[in-house]
Amino acid sequence: MLLLLSRTLVLMLFIASLTMNFTAHSTDVSTYLPNGAKYSENVPTPESSLGFGIGERHPRHDQVLHYLQQVATVSSRVNIEEIGRTTQFRSQVLLTISSPENLANIDQILARRADIEASAKDPVVVWLGYSVHGDEISGTNAAMVVAYHLAASEDKAVKDMLNDTIIVIEPSLNPDGMDRFVNWVTTHRGITENPDPNHIEHHQNWRTGRTNHFGFDLNRDWLLLSQKESQNRIPYFHQYQPNVLGDFHEMGANGSYFFQPGIPTRTHPLTPTKNTELTQLLATYHAKVLDDKGRLYYSEESFDDFYYGKGSTYPDINGGIGVLFEQASSRGFQQETVNGLLTFEYGVQNHVLTSLSTIEGAWKNQAEFKAYRKDFYQLAQQQASDENFNGYIFTETKDNYRLKVFLNKLQQHQIKVYPLTQDYKINDITYIAEQSYYIPLAQAQYRVIKALFNQQKNFQDNTFYDVSGWTLPLAMNIKFAQVGRTWGLKTQDLPWQPSSEKTLKTVSSAYAYVFEWHDFLAPKLLHKLTSAGINTKVATKVFSATVNGVTKAFDKGTIIIPAGNQNVDNWRNISSDFAANNQIPLIALDTGLTVKGIDLGSSSFRPISTPKVLMVGGKDTSQYEAGEMLYYLDNLLEIPVTVVEMQRLTAVNFADYSHIIMVDGKYGKLNGLVFNKLKSWLTSGGVVFGQKRAARWLSDKELLKMDFVNKDHIDQLFDTEKLTYSDKESLAGRKRIAGAIYQAELDTSHPLAYGYQASELPVFRNSTVIMEQTTTPFISIAKYSHAPLLSGYTDQNLVNRLANNPTLVAHNVGKGRVIASTDDLAFRGYFLGSMKIIANSLFFSKAFNARPAE
Repeated sequence: MLLLLSRTLVLMLFIASLTMNFTAHSTDVSTYLPNGAKYSENVPTPESSLGFGIGERHPRHDQVLHYLQQVATVSSRVNIEEIGRTTQFRSQVLLTISSPENLANIDQILARRADIEASAKDPVVVWLGYSVHGDEISGTNAAMVVAYHLAASEDKAVKDMLNDTIIVIEPSLNPDGMDRFVNWVTTHRGITENPDPNHIEHHQNWRTGRTNHFGFDLNRDWLLLSQKESQNRIPYFHQYQPNVLGDFHEMGANGSYFFQPGIPTRTHPLTPTKNTELTQLLATYHAKVLDDKGRLYYSEESFDDFYYGKGSTYPDINGGIGVLFEQASSRGFQQETVNGLLTFEYGVQNHVLTSLSTIEGAWKNQAEFKAYRKDFYQLAQQQASDENFNGYIFTETKDNYRLKVFLNKLQQHQIKVYPLTQDYKINDITYIAEQSYYIPLAQAQYRVIKALFNQQKNFQDNTFYDVSGWTLPLAMNIKFAQVGRTWGLKTQDLPWQPSSEKTLKTVSSAYAYVFEWHDFLAPKLLHKLTSAGINTKVATKVFSATVNGVTKAFDKGTIIIPAGNQNVDNWRNISSDFAANNQIPLIALDTGLTVKGIDLGSSSFRPISTPKVLMVGGKDTSQYEAGEMLYYLDNLLEIPVTVVEMQRLTAVNFADYSHIIMVDGKYGKLNGLVFNKLKSWLTSGGVVFGQKRAARWLSDKELLKMDFVNKDHIDQLFDTEKLTYSDKESLAGRKRIAGAIYQAELDTSHPLAYGYQASELPVFRNSTVIMEQTTTPFISIAKYSHAPLLSGYTDQNLVNRLANNPTLVAHNVGKGRVIASTDDLAFRGYFLGSMKIIANSLFFSKAFNARPAE
């Protein structure tokens, strides 16, 4: 027994020694807080809950939540609320921190936020959001320190501040990405700290913790609202309406510390000049605390304040001041940099310092921030009245899903939209009342409306950190127009509100059922049907049939479910249920003899097969574009996609799949064996879809019969003879397409364009991968118009080079098909207008026959 105890003690001591080595840089919370400050013993410290100190190791999201819940339980200064769940079902939470008296009246205080006069004497609101990029985790750790400090401090100044301030803390904006990163670092860190930048700890696999479940950058989604995390947050943002929002990030290891203002010429013109002045005021507080610690920092450099879809810019069109903070990242626990050894704890402390300086600056200058918010909305009303038009009208007559998604996005941004009560004609286009809506500019969200509908193409500074064009109705292919005079425009008195809708089930002994392809969710319904073994066909020619005694025309792309060749029991009820669940009308036809066009037994109705999709992923492919494809196919359409990394393709039997998707990436590393397999599979009947550089690779391998513009040719478009060294950055910006919206002209007769009524389709381009014009007939499905730029910046030399060039092509390769696009068709999950081309490539790839010239 003594021997057993002795061995146990030795083992425990051995484990303890390992732990001590592993946690050589551990520290308690006092290390991050003001010297000599006193704290209540009733509030637990982070280390007492986590079992390790801040900066000692990376806590998981559940550990962070557990600690913050403990703090909220014991502190009368802290409320915690779940605002939603992520795709992986992790909790998103907000902490509201203020004096006990303010928290007791928080509902009344927040109810007054919409009335600026009524809320003038209420506390100033500061929102601190951390680690929207899940691998920039110093922010989440700083959030725990800040929460502890505000909850436990016995300092009179802190108590006074809490009387006048409401602090909202979002400790992790991206819980799924955060835990992906934590698991990576925890798996690969050693017992002994290793600062070597080449160590695997600092190099995450595909996909990184930066993104959410679907691979989206959530710091680009505040305006677009395609992702669940953003949709969960936005109602609370508008409930609190923060005067100041701090957005805490990390950057490359060789940086120092950045806080806004950013580059002055790269601020969006909708942002008032006073916004920059107040940001500079706050900057003096950040500089002071960092100066006191001897920390390196910089401002007014590198980062811009242009795109409103980021956490630091969305407040700028909502009456607040958004401030970006960027800490040089150890991307692990420590890393050698040009500035010496960078430790994780160092980064956490910087974010703690500027979190507290943000609160202090807002508190001590609260009168200015409140006055700014009041002036912001008053000025918006004045600017709206100064416009040469009164509002926007928009419509979508065929696709109820896209229309309702568009309306919901506007409603989430607190924009008031009014349904038309009678038809209205403008620019020779009649807007039908039942599917048309009006947005007056004269409302509180004037600037948000302008940001979403604006089609600016000329800018003071043409270098962009992010996209330069993001016009929402263009992205969603919603027809819209400016309304000058509102004479004759009749709308409902109350704004539109979401309502539940249910398509009635259709169950009868019909000869056949049909549904039209123009609805966004039609591919989802088709996949449900074919997966259930229900036989379907697509119309490759138009026809008309009698429906309830009235002749109705059906476009190409209409799906037919014939009764005569079904082998699934109860298929009528199954089909009806699927259609009702997707709110798509299922139309019953009583006869196979049509009024006009092809009859239902015609060979022009082509059978549809269930696609089996493989997507190439992993290192060297774009995690963003792969995520967009997965979001569209897997999340919106519920079509399963098998993702296979490049290095595993050798072992995969391509014959198990009908389609292979290749998003943007570097495919030069694919070996000869994989290429030969791909070519053999393709010529035997497979379908490959290549996007951007994948398309160019297919061309290089002579599978795609298209030529591409090379880099030297693009360089020759720009005259560099008189440029000086200071023009280098400007020239690089001119040669780059950071992100702009273009107009493509569709061949709507082609199966890959089924579902589109108009030939004009806005598409998103963010690369200089350009196809050359072709004289081969029938292979070009979409080309850019003669003046294609619709929104955002592109140098005119590149616009001219793109004009009339193809952007979507497809042709036969043996028995198979190759389809290629130079646009990002599912960009950021909100380009609903061009997404259907992807679905058409899955279902209708064998419905066309186009052989290129050899």
